[in-house]
Amino acid sequence: MRSRSREYDLDFRDRATRTRSWGLGLLSLAALLWAWCAVSLLTPYAVDEEPDDQYPQECESRLFTDRGTANEGLFRGDHCADERDWPEAVALLGLSLPVSVVGSALFTTGTVTRRISAHGEAMRELDRLTDAPKP
Repeated sequence: MRSRSREYDLDFRDRATRTRSWGLGLLSLAALLWAWCAVSLLTPYAVDEEPDDQYPQECESRLFTDRGTANEGLFRGDHCADERDWPEAVALLGLSLPVSVVGSALFTTGTVTRRISAHGEAMRELDRLTDAPKP
């Protein structure tokens, strides 16, 4: 009888571990999306004005620019503003939000489930030791 409950408990913990692993994977994916967004907003880049351009145009980062706005170049026929656009960065952040929420929920559920299972096993062990016949 005890072996069945132990098998069930081990299976329960395995499912909790898988749930936690899925959550960790989704949180990692959300972190990659955040990193990709940060790179696209914070790093300078170069744009070819023509195919196979020998001297590509150097562009400031979208977030840190000396000009009034990062989109100022559109009025001068600048190619920089078309290469890295704000909607792409906002879309990355928008995509990372549900991924991180679901990842956090799965990771938390898996972790709490494992801890509850370990607590239940410890309580059963204490009950078994207390109920054991005294010499």
